Amino acid sequence: MTALFTLDPEAVGTIRADDKSAILRLLAGRFAEVYGLEASHVLERIEERERLGSTGFGRGVAIPHARIDGLGRPVAVFLRLEAPVAFDAADGMPVDLVFGLLSPEQAGAAHLHALAAISRMMRDERMHQALSEAPGAEALYGLLCNVIDRNAA
Repeated sequence: MTALFTLDPEAVGTIRADDKSAILRLLAGRFAEVYGLEASHVLERIEERERLGSTGFGRGVAIPHARIDGLGRPVAVFLRLEAPVAFDAADGMPVDLVFGLLSPEQAGAAHLHALAAISRMMRDERMHQALSEAPGAEALYGLLCNVIDRNAA
């Protein structure tokens, strides 16, 4: 079995953002830069989904996601924030870990499976702690790939 989504090494990093809209702009920019997408279109789709309800699901984690034309398979971006930011999360807590997911427009089940896998990974207390304490982007990527590869096996 293959991984449910692609996570490129350049799609992982630490950022500084002052508010939710800045996080979404930086996320869209990273998707555009790494996967060759149009940043404004990505932002539009992510914001459209966010208007349906916050993707901040609690414990400092948000999973902004959308379906978008022009993709062959689901792709992800992981951003750790230098400082927590209010995100209208279900538990009212600010967010410091953001795992973005974009899937092809017609990827109904694949999109849901990828979201479920990301959600499980981010709910794991040890993983959450390790991601919060990782020294940099390379360590973050290694942690994420270890879990992604293990889940694909």
